Amino acid sequence: MIDYQARVAKADTFPKLLRLNAHEHGDDIALREKDLGLWREFTWRDYQHRVRDFALGMVSLGLGRGDVIGIIGDNRPDWVAAEIATHAIGAMSLGLYRDVLDDEAAYLLTYGEARLVFAEDEEQVDKLLALAERGPQLKHIVYSDPRGMRKYDDPRLIEASVLAAMGQDRAAREPGLYDQLVDATSGEDVSILCTTSGTTSHPKLAMLTSARVLRHCAIYLSFDPKGPEDEYVSVLPLPWIMEQVYALGKGLLCRMKVNFVEEPDTMMHDFREIAPTFVLFAPRVWEGIAADVRARVMDASPFKQRLYDIGMKAGLAALERGGHSSFADAILFRALRDRLGFTRLRSAATGGAALGPDTFKFFRAMGVPLRTLYGQTELLGAYTLHRDDAVNPDTTGVPMASEIEIKIDNPDVQGIGEIVVRHPNMFVGYYKNPEASVADIKDGWMHSGDAGYFNNDGQLVVIDRIKDLAELSHGERFSPQYIENKLKFSPYIAEAVVLGAGRDTLATMICIRYSIISKWAEKKRIAFTTYSDLASRPEVYQLLRKEVETVNATLPPAQRISRFLLLYKELDADDGELTRTRKVRRSVINEKYADIIEGIYGGASTIPVDTVIKYQDGTTQRIRTTLAVVDLGSAHAHAEAAE
Repeated sequence: MIDYQARVAKADTFPKLLRLNAHEHGDDIALREKDLGLWREFTWRDYQHRVRDFALGMVSLGLGRGDVIGIIGDNRPDWVAAEIATHAIGAMSLGLYRDVLDDEAAYLLTYGEARLVFAEDEEQVDKLLALAERGPQLKHIVYSDPRGMRKYDDPRLIEASVLAAMGQDRAAREPGLYDQLVDATSGEDVSILCTTSGTTSHPKLAMLTSARVLRHCAIYLSFDPKGPEDEYVSVLPLPWIMEQVYALGKGLLCRMKVNFVEEPDTMMHDFREIAPTFVLFAPRVWEGIAADVRARVMDASPFKQRLYDIGMKAGLAALERGGHSSFADAILFRALRDRLGFTRLRSAATGGAALGPDTFKFFRAMGVPLRTLYGQTELLGAYTLHRDDAVNPDTTGVPMASEIEIKIDNPDVQGIGEIVVRHPNMFVGYYKNPEASVADIKDGWMHSGDAGYFNNDGQLVVIDRIKDLAELSHGERFSPQYIENKLKFSPYIAEAVVLGAGRDTLATMICIRYSIISKWAEKKRIAFTTYSDLASRPEVYQLLRKEVETVNATLPPAQRISRFLLLYKELDADDGELTRTRKVRRSVINEKYADIIEGIYGGASTIPVDTVIKYQDGTTQRIRTTLAVVDLGSAHAHAEAAE
């Protein structure tokens, strides 16, 4: 087994570790990328050369220590190469989510004072050019995909191949320069500016050092070992801390092969071709896969539907007993794992938000070794994870090492309080925001803002954000997130927002899963035109009513949903309703949909809507519709029915 901590001691920055891998294992495959239907392979030596060329190209442009370099686009080899090259010249990398809007990009790049941005293609270049006077410090834009770029005439634009050629020329003239730059890097210098989730406001920039990232990755790998024989498919956004840990930190440290899919739309097809040995997906991805499986079953023959039902029941029953059903494997799960690309999985994880227990059990019953991790950007991502022999869907596992300290601050009579954490490899503060650093870190302990407790087995249970925990008017406490996750197990529900703080009963606003309900509607020969039109159909309301009633049957009487409606649009990060990691911004929802919420609780049976939706491309659409409110009865009525 690799001595991960020893490798960090030997090479404590990303460029040093890449150089070490290229020297010791230069011909081994480091990266793969699907391009035009074919998998292109990059060895550690190829990887090193691309990083060197980018680094020396930036030096030739006058960039160096203390500068901030932005990176935006899909997950690509050039993305990770650009980040390591940034560190090699002593600069700090700032990753931006590929779907970031112009205003968000302007805020982050101006706040970070980025002088150069690596942009994947024309779409991302357009965002950067639109900044105009809002980004005067931005001097260079490097693009990797030249398609559609001929029409531009801006002196800041540089094709990645041209930048690399500049680097190659510099390397030929000064052969020892790159090694000098790498030798000068220090693991204790800030190298990564990582955006926080920004659930309440603009994201902050957590300052991370390479040595701390790598040492934390070493702890993670000691708890959940990986090595050169492992295959990983990078599909989560690279600006997210966990993809930084997996695709960069762990990739460099354990030399696993990191694979990049061709397009987001081809993800599952490309994923199946690789058949990785382990995977990290955000809850929304697991939910989407589970919903897609159930949707395909709906389209299957009655015989196959019956096999599916029998297999799932047998698999879930075996899971409850702590085992796995060979019978269910034979008639269902083996073929299902093969279709999804899960045949070689030895480890699988979910994190970033809560995954509903029902969805979790669905995959565990299938034979997917799914575990939950928990953490924050400021704490270098995950610091708790299930042990292989102690997986509980209601918990987030245990600390990965003894040096990770977790306690519950100000617990109530039930032991529930704020989760606070400290360990040696935490972030070093927020960029240009020392006040926030002081507010969030007290006596060396990071205050997570999450409510939780330890169960009898010593596993950490995370309930919800403290500010999101709510009470009904009669004092009953509830977690909106917990109920929302139960609702999202339905293949028909893409998103839900549970309401009820200070009210007599709970209600919810539901966003339909358009891709699945549209197929269902076509099968039922229900005519519709748009998302809003489909969501208003009485047949769809009847379908969703059954789903809500099914969830209600599993909840305590006082926490059951009494009223619901189907929203006229999907919740969207572009509208500020979700974070880029798909967490609900409740304050935005409460403000934006205040009239609808008041209508729900005012007893209205219908609520008129006249609003304008703005799309990412700048076009707008006026929506005029009427939302029906379904009354399922009060919590008291549910309680009486249950009795």
